[in-house]
Amino acid sequence: MTIYVGNLSYNASEGDIREVFGEYGSVSRVVVPTDRETGKMRGFAFVEMSTDEEEDTAIEDLNGAEWMGRSLRVNKAKPRDNNRR
Repeated sequence: MTIYVGNLSYNASEGDIREVFGEYGSVSRVVVPTDRETGKMRGFAFVEMSTDEEEDTAIEDLNGAEWMGRSLRVNKAKPRDNNRR
């Protein structure tokens, strides 16, 4: 499973995200999409953790939490739609 983390501060780094989610277990992967033209963070990320239980706890505790001046939106990521135009 993958966790979607939205409404992130544009100042948040991959390391910052890894540190916060690391409090809930072992983080196996963090993906921080960036804008193709500017190279700046797009305000969301995807996190994968070692177990579903760790991910569920992180989602429950961090959804709506205040971090870096923003209220986080944390939930299970939806499967990617490959029918993009």
